[in-house]
Amino acid sequence: MSGNTGFDELFAEAPLMVILRGLGAERSLELAHKAWDLGITSVELPIQTPADVEALRVVADAGRAQGKAVGAGTVITPEHVRQAKEAGAAFTVSPGYDREIVGASIAAGLPPLPGVATATDVQLALRDGLTWLKAFPASVLGTGWFTAMRGPFPQVRFVATGGMDASNAQPFLDAGVRVVAVGSALADETQVDRLAALLKPAPRPGR
Repeated sequence: MSGNTGFDELFAEAPLMVILRGLGAERSLELAHKAWDLGITSVELPIQTPADVEALRVVADAGRAQGKAVGAGTVITPEHVRQAKEAGAAFTVSPGYDREIVGASIAAGLPPLPGVATATDVQLALRDGLTWLKAFPASVLGTGWFTAMRGPFPQVRFVATGGMDASNAQPFLDAGVRVVAVGSALADETQVDRLAALLKPAPRPGR
């Protein structure tokens, strides 16, 4: 088993990711293009149904054409890893830490982003060579969790997922989160624009 430092490059351009869950191919592609156009380069599509897998295939194809990484989410079985690989995903995301899924993903050439919620989870992941981890559910864990984890685990880069939106993303980024991932909040059509606004530098005093 090796690490997941591939996310250093995948998440280098913007500290945000959109999660397009159960939206179908057409709507997912529309929102993915909007996110990319606004500077949000990372997109995840959870794969829980055949329609989700087809949506992933469509968006991943479009992403490759633009040099954008599209990942498969809610990957919890070896079959999901296979489906993600065949659909053209660039990485996998899981809600929890499962060494079998991590190993299968690495073997398929897909950097894994497993979920953690405790110091024990983080320590186990580090033992397996992983430095990028999904903290889930981030809104329940709270910003203080990330501040606390920086002490014993300064080398870990966290992706905050679960209950995140444009209104609470900045405090988590300020707490040391490297990427904020927003999913269900995207039902609000203003979310992508509001998230993209976080990428713009704050105006200087007097401007």
